Amino acid sequence: MPGRDELPSTLRRSPRKAQRTWEKTHDSAVETYGEGERAHRTAFASLKHSFEKVGDHWEPKESNGPSDPQAEQGGRRARTRPKQTAEGVDANASKKHLYELATRLEIRGRSRMSKEELVEALMAENRSRTRKASGG
Repeated sequence: MPGRDELPSTLRRSPRKAQRTWEKTHDSAVETYGEGERAHRTAFASLKHSFEKVGDHWEPKESNGPSDPQAEQGGRRARTRPKQTAEGVDANASKKHLYELATRLEIRGRSRMSKEELVEALMAENRSRTRKASGG
């Protein structure tokens, strides 16, 4: 099925460039791996190099590159145990950037959080906002 027909709701609320990135990678992955979860994971991995999840949508990152330890593994995933993803939060961004996102999303207690705590709080807030936006 074409990527535009499978576009996740968070991407429907995102810039067209993010949608095109996901769609093109998804369609290519379907040709290589077949329909299913692997094609979706591949499309999100590609998306996370240029975009980060903010609340219920995706926004361009300040700089391109892997967003978390899972993405840093690249093609080595088969030989090593997969690491936890940051669910679209750019865990490799500076603490200042993460704090600024937490401020935009009005996350309480952010001024006392470590970088790792900011990533966790942003992940939780993103999940909450996505559920609300999806009617769940």
